[in-house]
Amino acid sequence: MTAQQPLTYEAFVEIAAADPAVVGLVLKGSQAHDGMTTRYSDHDLYVVLADGATTRLTRFEGHRTPGLDLVVVSLSAFRTAGMPGFERYALARARVVLDRLDGGITRILADKARLSADEAFRDAGGWLDAYVNSLYRSVKNHRDGLVLAARLDAADSVRFLLELLFALDRRPRPYNRYLEWELARHPLPGWETGVLLRAVDRISATGEVSLQRELFARVEAAARQAGHGEVLDAWGEDLALLRPR
Repeated sequence: MTAQQPLTYEAFVEIAAADPAVVGLVLKGSQAHDGMTTRYSDHDLYVVLADGATTRLTRFEGHRTPGLDLVVVSLSAFRTAGMPGFERYALARARVVLDRLDGGITRILADKARLSADEAFRDAGGWLDAYVNSLYRSVKNHRDGLVLAARLDAADSVRFLLELLFALDRRPRPYNRYLEWELARHPLPGWETGVLLRAVDRISATGEVSLQRELFARVEAAARQAGHGEVLDAWGEDLALLRPR
């Protein structure tokens, strides 16, 4: 294609689908999230090649235009993409455009969408400790009259809180752009979506201590039920500062 006639998503899918080396096409990003596209949305497409296959499609690796971004990978590389990594959520909610493996591409994406029990437990413990650390700093800074520091630490705590809550449900945390989309369609068990979103919104904006403490009470109960009492107990008497008064 010339600079005046850029390669379109539709045209590339037609080319790729005709190439026997291609075993899968996977669309990610806003185009894979119903209702999330804007006039700026491009098409982010994984092109999955059979291991060891030879194809001229490799010339498109790194192709990036306002309308089309391509990632060309082998099947083996696709299996491990985002495992772990920032790309995991994007692939967990990606849309299969072509699957020549009798559902194999779909199963790979399903594996990315579900953390293993061991992985989820390990990650949740780490995120819980990070959440408590930021929450403790926020409340302590508020007590000491350090208003800006308290708000910044509160905002940090929200990030770790969301990572924790999704890990407890064995799911990768969505990007901020898709948080409301994700929770509207796949709520976190035990959490009312509207209540949770309003809480993290207000905490991020104001660092309100009473609300942080109310939220922590629920998080502490959920974390202990999931077997993370040891992480919490390591904070000793400092937990008293975090609990509702």
